[in-house]
Amino acid sequence: MIKISDTLSNLKREFIPIEEKTVKMYVCGPTVYNYVHIGNARPAIVFDSFRRFLEYSGYKVTYVLNFTDIDDKIINRMNDESWDFKIITSTFIREYLKDMRALGVRDANFYPKTSDYIPETVNFIDKLIRKGNAYVSEGEVFFDVSSFREYGKLSNRKVEDMLAGARIEIDEKKRNPADFTLWKPAKDGEPYWDSPWGKGRPGWHIECSVMSSEILGENFDIHAGGNDLIFPHHENEIAQSEACSGKCFANYWMHNGMLQMGGRKMAKSVGNIISVREAVNKYGKDAIRLFMFSTHFRSPIDYSEERFSEWAKGAQKISSFLSSIEEKYSGEIPVVKSSSEWMKQIRKRFVEYLEDDFNTSKVVAMLFEIVKELTTSAESPEKEVEAYYLIREEFSDVLGLFNGDCGSKHDEYDSNIEEGLMRTLIDVRKSLREKKIFDVSDKIRDDLNSLGIVLKDGPEGTSWEKI
Repeated sequence: MIKISDTLSNLKREFIPIEEKTVKMYVCGPTVYNYVHIGNARPAIVFDSFRRFLEYSGYKVTYVLNFTDIDDKIINRMNDESWDFKIITSTFIREYLKDMRALGVRDANFYPKTSDYIPETVNFIDKLIRKGNAYVSEGEVFFDVSSFREYGKLSNRKVEDMLAGARIEIDEKKRNPADFTLWKPAKDGEPYWDSPWGKGRPGWHIECSVMSSEILGENFDIHAGGNDLIFPHHENEIAQSEACSGKCFANYWMHNGMLQMGGRKMAKSVGNIISVREAVNKYGKDAIRLFMFSTHFRSPIDYSEERFSEWAKGAQKISSFLSSIEEKYSGEIPVVKSSSEWMKQIRKRFVEYLEDDFNTSKVVAMLFEIVKELTTSAESPEKEVEAYYLIREEFSDVLGLFNGDCGSKHDEYDSNIEEGLMRTLIDVRKSLREKKIFDVSDKIRDDLNSLGIVLKDGPEGTSWEKI
């Protein structure tokens, strides 16, 4: 019996899917304006592995992770660096996927983008307006929190308490300071789409309600993300979704604790970050995953180089154990035709730990316990092979560990230098063209062409490809 600590009820609840042996799961993904750091990677690793465990337990899982590809941060970078927003977002979606694959995170079933769901977003907002849950003010559409009686039920906040706080910005266009934006009017030079309320773009919160309901339905099983999203993002998702559909939005809410550095949440705005690719190249993906699994996913976890180095040593210890068995049998490991009582007990512990609110920390401790037992005592060869099978062929599929890629480098990053050099050349050429220094800009184009690289200038910027 799988039990989940559900943030909404604040209870550990038995997991009962809407459809038998079928799970629909939505995870809030990144805003794609820069490279991701290992704090961003924690929910990706944790919920990907939880999905794997559901599959291990016999469920068919539809796993959705969204990309926010229109947002103030993206627009700021577009304006500061003269990038087209589509080039920014497509670039960092590609880099995000590269980072996740380097971490052993499996691809989602769906990767919806905000900009691909504009008509559906407009229809969703229009329905809220017609139902009296939203209103238009000076070309901006707001959700009226007073129209949803249960507002605050996820974060356990009362509207009156929120109004007493200093975080809510005073806006004369709002009826209530706690009301939040569904549709933003576009400023000059910003990307926009047409709507009944004028040119603009979706607010942050509405996008996830729209994409999740379009792909998974108005009521689905699990919504997950970092606990920094509980308020206001997930609170607002519930309000607008349930006001629109009249149904329960998500049956279970799972939230991971933050990765911290120096006692503070790891964040680009703070500057206390280490990128995924830096961490993978320095420590290896198995060390990163072990580090993430060593603390219960709902608890905060502190980053330090010392801790990562220790987990890198731990990953190497288990990897060496597995390699020693492969060497012993020259790569031809004997087939385990049936489970011994020892295997059954280890497998039972593995399942019990993960069924109990996905307690990976106990699983990690058990793995090291097994390796220590088999390397410090004269156990039978049969038991070594059984351990090899359990770790390499069974537990590895759930945890994404020890599957032959625990080194410090990763092939996903081989093209980083090439990509960076091309982007630099394109930016230099663009600057030269703006200054009307066409002889030099043309030489860059022609020299690249002679090397088999073609530049393609278009309304959305310059792209390149090898021929």
